[in-house]
Amino acid sequence: MTRLLAPLAAVLLALASATAAVALDVRAAVLRVDYPTLLPISRYDLKPDDLGFAGAVLADEDNGTTGRFLGHTFETTMVATSPEEADAALDALLNDGIRLIVVAAGREDLLRLTDRAAAQGALVFNSRAEDTVLRSDQCRANLLHIAPSDNMKADAVAQFAVWKQWSRWFLVEGSNPADQALAEAYRQAARKFGAKITDERTFEDTGGTRRTDSGHVLVQRQLPTFLQRAEPHDVVIAADATDYFAAYLPFNLWTPRPTMGSAGLRPVTMHGGHEAWGATQFQNRFEELTRRYMQEEDYNTWLALRVIGEAVTRAGDAAPEAVEGYVLSDAFELAAFKGQKVTFRNWNGQLRQPILLYDGRITVSVSPQDGFLHQVSPLDTLGLDRPESACKAFQ
Repeated sequence: MTRLLAPLAAVLLALASATAAVALDVRAAVLRVDYPTLLPISRYDLKPDDLGFAGAVLADEDNGTTGRFLGHTFETTMVATSPEEADAALDALLNDGIRLIVVAAGREDLLRLTDRAAAQGALVFNSRAEDTVLRSDQCRANLLHIAPSDNMKADAVAQFAVWKQWSRWFLVEGSNPADQALAEAYRQAARKFGAKITDERTFEDTGGTRRTDSGHVLVQRQLPTFLQRAEPHDVVIAADATDYFAAYLPFNLWTPRPTMGSAGLRPVTMHGGHEAWGATQFQNRFEELTRRYMQEEDYNTWLALRVIGEAVTRAGDAAPEAVEGYVLSDAFELAAFKGQKVTFRNWNGQLRQPILLYDGRITVSVSPQDGFLHQVSPLDTLGLDRPESACKAFQ
C-alpha cells in the first residue's frame, strides 16, 4: 500500500510546488438555455431535468479531489433559463462575480451571450452548439468549444465508412436549416475523404405527431416509397439534426444497407455504455450520483469544467485570461476516457477529441481511424483544419 501511495504523493507535491501553493476559490457557472421542442420520437430519449447539470456536479467532485491538496475550492452555479430570460440570467452571474461560464445554447443565443460576457471579461465554454461557422468566420476570442462541430462528427462517420470501403453514399437529409447544415458537413466529408454521394433525397418535415400509432405508421408507409429507385450505394447517411425521421430509417429502407449519421451508427462524445480506457469507474461514479446513464450533454459539461480545473491546477490562476492562455498553450492536455489526451486548437478554440461511433448499445469504433494521418495530430483530421478555418479572433 505504501508503495502505491508514494508516486501519488510525489505528483501532488510537484503540483503544489508548481502552483506556489496559492489557495484559490474557483467559481464557475453552467447556463443552460431550454427551448420549446416536440417530444422526442422515443420515450427513451426524454431529457432529464438535470441534463448537463449532473456533469457539473461530478466535475466539481473531480476538481475538488486535487484541489484539496492545493488549497483550491471549486463551486459551480447552475441555471436553467428560457431564450427570453437568458440575458438577464447571464447578467446575474456576471454581477455575482463569475467569469468562467459554460453555456448550453443554440448558435444565435450563444453568440449574443458570448459577446455580452466579453464586455465583462468573462470566458465562455460552448457545450452544445455544433455549428461549424462558430469555429470559422463567427468565432469569438472569449469562446472555447467543448462540443464538437458538425464537421468533426461528419468526418468521424466518413472515416469509418471509407475504412470499411463503403465509399458510395446515399445522403438523406431533413428539410430544416439544422438538417441542411449537417448534410453539408457530410458533403464536405465525402469530398475530403474520397467518398462519392451517388444520390440525395430531402425528407420534408410536415409537422404533426411522431410518437403515436398514426405517426410511425405514416412514416413507415412513406419511407420505403420515398427511398426507392436510388442510385447504387453502400451506405445510407442520415442528416436529421432535428430528430424528425432518421430513427425510422434502418428498418424502412427500400434497399437494405447500413445506416449511419443521425441513426444507426451515430457519432457522439460519450454514451452510457462506453467502458474503455478507464471509463467504467467514470460511468459508475456518474450513475451513483444521478441514478441514470450519462448523456452527451452531461459529458460536455463535465469536460468543460475539468478543463477549467486542470488549467487552474497547472497555472495556479483562476482569472479568465490565465485559464484561456494556458488551455490554448502547448502545455495543456487532459485525460478524457477516450484513449488519448485532448487539447485545444489555438487558431479557433475548438477542443480536439476522439469521436465515439455508437450503435445504441456499444462503442463500435472510435475516430480518427487508423491510417488517417496529419502533420500535427490525427485528431486534426476531424473538423476544420487550420487552413480551412476563417477564424481570425485568436491571431
